Amino acid sequence: MTPRLLAVSDLHVRHRRNAAALAAIADHGDDWLIVAGDVGDSLAELAAAWDILTPRFGRVIWVPGNHELWCVDPLSRGPGGARGVRRYDQLVELCRSHGVLTPEDPYPLFQGAGGPARVIPTFTLYDYSFRPAHVPLDGVNEWAGAHGIRARDEDLLHPDPFDSRVAWCHDRIARTEARLAALPDEPGVKRVLVNHWPLRDDLVRIPKVPRYRPWCGTVLTEDWHVRFDLDVVVSGHLHVRATDWRDGTRFEEVSLGYPRQWRGEARVDDYLRDVLRDEPGPAGGWGGPVWKRWR
Repeated sequence: MTPRLLAVSDLHVRHRRNAAALAAIADHGDDWLIVAGDVGDSLAELAAAWDILTPRFGRVIWVPGNHELWCVDPLSRGPGGARGVRRYDQLVELCRSHGVLTPEDPYPLFQGAGGPARVIPTFTLYDYSFRPAHVPLDGVNEWAGAHGIRARDEDLLHPDPFDSRVAWCHDRIARTEARLAALPDEPGVKRVLVNHWPLRDDLVRIPKVPRYRPWCGTVLTEDWHVRFDLDVVVSGHLHVRATDWRDGTRFEEVSLGYPRQWRGEARVDDYLRDVLRDEPGPAGGWGGPVWKRWR
């Protein structure tokens, strides 16, 4: 069978039902799997997930989500452990020890169904610029808190050695843009970019927690799909599964989410998205959302 390029994110194996479902995932042979962040909250949870997934897929590709970047004590669930860039470096080292590709590795070429495609894992973080124009940067927490929102990142995701998450985000943007700009022209090869956070503010649809959107990305990536000639963009974070099109580029939100956000009788396999499937976009290149609520 021709290998497929599959994607999922936000496995959140800290939750027992999610962990059990992941353990029961089928052997997918030579298929590649993109895991777009938020596998778990600890290094041990990430390692356990790779022990399950790497023997069951031909290749696994990972990008970090905010949960992996949390500085969390595995016993108390409170603060503890490496912070900031050091934490990220530990995650990369762990992934590499399991043969999992990361944003710090050369971008692999997928040559299966729907390909060939250059898969581009990235790590951008966020800079709060998805906030409303009238909300100042230093007022984001107060504005969100007025509706009962307190992002755990504020307590657990540290930017060390940078002064702020904004500064770390902007450093990641600069590094990533330099690599994207240096990509050679490859006629006939698609480009699939993977990032935990959505690239565009207009794709953030979280009606139950609308004031969480400042923690969902940066406006600095809004035009990347055009600037860098991307065919597909894969993301997670929102726990709102959907397909959209912007300027002819297909955007895939591929979260599994918390146990209440997926069907208990389903398998993780049912939520794996074939990101290179033959699905013509709408006339004019703009459309969606096509909701994937239960699949």
